[in-house]
This record gives sequence, structure tokens and C-alpha cells, in this order.
Amino acid sequence: MVAGDWPTALAPMQDVTGLPFMKVVARRGSPDFFFTEFIRVHAHSRVDPEILSSITENPGGRPVFAQLIGENLEDLRRVAREVNAQPIAGIDLNLGCPAPRVYRKNVGGGLLREPDKIRRILDVLSEEATSLLSVKMRIGFEDDGFFRDILEIIEESAVGLVSVHARTVKGGYEADPSYPHVARAVENLSCPVLLNGSVDTCRDALRLREKTGAHGVMIGRSAIRNPWIFRQIREMQSGSPVFRPKMGDLFGYFEDLFKTLAKPGMSEKGHVGRMKKFLNFVGLSVDAGGEFLYAMRRSRTRDELFLVCERFMISEGREEMDFPLEPFEGLASRKGKPVPERGRA
Repeated sequence: MVAGDWPTALAPMQDVTGLPFMKVVARRGSPDFFFTEFIRVHAHSRVDPEILSSITENPGGRPVFAQLIGENLEDLRRVAREVNAQPIAGIDLNLGCPAPRVYRKNVGGGLLREPDKIRRILDVLSEEATSLLSVKMRIGFEDDGFFRDILEIIEESAVGLVSVHARTVKGGYEADPSYPHVARAVENLSCPVLLNGSVDTCRDALRLREKTGAHGVMIGRSAIRNPWIFRQIREMQSGSPVFRPKMGDLFGYFEDLFKTLAKPGMSEKGHVGRMKKFLNFVGLSVDAGGEFLYAMRRSRTRDELFLVCERFMISEGREEMDFPLEPFEGLASRKGKPVPERGRA
């Protein structure tokens, strides 16, 4: 059973959705559910204390799912018992991580090539479940050849919630999402289904939910860019005026991130580098030409980073400008990809 008629969730994102980011999002309007970064499961694994803190120090009192990634049945059983001792909303099985270093180990999205192994894993996790069992999946590895089989396996299991990212593993984050696959999951599963993949705005959430019949939405990268999105969805649902952040609000978000993400002993260079992971997404809505992304990615110190953010967010009256709800076309969140030529001026 999931909360409400229109549940929202912050998608698990490795090196992003730890306790600090959960706190930052919660201060701007929590989703109905949080999911931890994936907990690696292997012969000698233990639950990372930092990931554990995102469960035990749960911001805002929202339910938190512990996400596991692995393939060995007895190791999964052991770690499931370990996390079941914590105040979790449930255990989530990662069947979608598209990182090559992950799927090459036949975990995450790599398991979508082996439906029978998925069945055995779900059997083990079902035996150990003391709360809701959840699955986060993509529609396939290279194609959707096993999609229907995996849905049947899930339907026959004790899974009570499924989040479907509407791309294949090989499709990464660049391929066009296939929302009809989400609709197919809704039709074939008796448990609630959350739609995931390119939900950029609260209007997208409404449109795609109506299009697919999904019970709710899971949002990842767009919540880094716009941490007010869960509040906006809730306001849209209730018919209240939808909050429209200003660029000054965006600068406040940046300051909050910088302060909250700081770790004792982390070097200035390391902290600035960590901030860039978040600002790569924020920058998609700062300026259409990509000048912010270009300048931000070249900053090396705290002072340089703050000067760039002040220049593009609050200088010369910019703090009263609306923060665009949608990302600008033609910009890339990945550092290795180019920004438009005018961003190189």
C-alpha cells in the first residue's frame, strides 16, 4: 500500500541521494517516499554508515526504502535481514542501474538479461520481507524482449511497488523514453506502479500519469535541477497556486547545498567538485546559451564557484527573475559533453 492517490518519490541516485540531499529537498517540499543510494551486496559487504544515516536520520518523517544491488542469493538474504532491523518502509531491488561498471558485474540493469535469476532473488527477498518489497527496473537491457516475462515474475511474487524507468539500460539517459511500456506495466501488475524517466516538470507529471495510468511518479535528475518539484506537484494536485521559484530562490538552494553537502575533512577542491555534480543539472535552466555551465565547470575554488553563481543568479536584478521550470534545449548535464558555442565566449 502506498501513500495517497498520487504518490511521489525521489529516485535513488548514486552519490546524490544521501542524507544531505534528502535534507535539502525536504526543506523545499518532501516527496512521499525517499529511496537510499544503492547498498552494494556481495560476500563481504556491510551497509555503508552514510547510507544507513539516510534511514535512521530520516528528514521530514517520510518513509525511506533501502535499495539493494547484488545477485548472490545468500548475500542478499543476509543484507536484507540487516536492513530489516532499521526503520525502513521497505526493501527495493535495483534492476535498472545503467552504469557499465555496474551491469558488467551482472547486477542492477544487468540482471534484466536473466529473468530466472530475478525470480530467485525475489523469492529470497520475499521470504525475508518484514515490510514492503519494491522493485526499480528499466524496460530491458538492450531491448524489451524480456519485459513481459519480468512483469509476470513480479506479479507472481510478493512485490508491492514497482518503479519503471521508461528506457532500456543501453538507452542510458539520452534515449527517448517509451511511456507505453509503463502503461503496459500498469495493465499487467496488480501492485502500484510509479513512472520514472524525463519527468521534467509538475505538468509533465500530470500529463504522463494520465497518459500511462501510473499510480504516481518517481523523479530523479529533475529534482536536482528543481528541488521544489514535489511541492509543485502537491500544489497542482490540490488546486493551489503552484510555487514559482525565482533566481534568488535558486541561489538560496545553491548556498544550502554547499553548506549541507560539506563533509569534515573534505578538501576545498573535493567539495567544489562534488557541487559541480549537482550544478551540472541546475545549470540546464540557468541560461539558454550554456554560459553558466561553461564558467561553473571551470571554477576551482569556493570563491570562484560563488562568483559564478552570484553572476548568473542574483547580479543586476536577476534574483527577481523566474527560474525556468523546464531545461533549455541543447544543453547537456554531463561534463564531458559540449555546451553550445556561444557558451564558450
